[in-house]
Amino acid sequence: MTEIQRAVAHDLLSIGAVFLRPEEPFLWASGIRSPIYCDNRLTLTAPDVRTRIETALAALIRERYPAAQVLMGTSTAGIPHAAIVGHLTGLPMGYVRSGNKDHGRGNRIEGRLAPGARVVVVEDLISTAGSCLDVVEALRDAGADVLGIASIFTYGMKKGLERLAAAGVQNSSLCDFDAVCEVAAEEGKIRPEDIARLRRFRDNPSDESWMS
Repeated sequence: MTEIQRAVAHDLLSIGAVFLRPEEPFLWASGIRSPIYCDNRLTLTAPDVRTRIETALAALIRERYPAAQVLMGTSTAGIPHAAIVGHLTGLPMGYVRSGNKDHGRGNRIEGRLAPGARVVVVEDLISTAGSCLDVVEALRDAGADVLGIASIFTYGMKKGLERLAAAGVQNSSLCDFDAVCEVAAEEGKIRPEDIARLRRFRDNPSDESWMS
């Protein structure tokens, strides 16, 4: 675990943006019972945490995607992060809607995007990667050269990793599931022995044997 991963994991846990509750699982819309709840929108209402995260995202983009020309946020959670990081890096920013508008010009991509522009997608959270890959596809269809994704947190789920690999898309995250579990155990938010079963959930969310 890197120092950035540790610091971001601590911040996310401290404000409840990531919440671990293995004894009382949360129910996802899909019907899956999950020991983890994520709402990275809370980072926007915690100024100190927000500053550290956006500064770290800007540094990550400069390091991993130095050729980036445009940042594109995912709708809606990635939009404010793309805007703040765009300000910090001096890069143009836009965003991609979940679908075309049904009025006006019918845009799906908002902001100026020249053909061949080198783009980094900014996302708050990656689980199965479906929504962010839909954004990547829309950008590619518009002629953009998508360099990759910069995200705050990733579950590292097998399905998500396989989808990203199949699409030829690199994701770079500030923090991941393993780091959050380890920091949560260090801080007494979960028991150390919970880590193994939490990883079993991450590896196969549909298998509820992790609860026993």
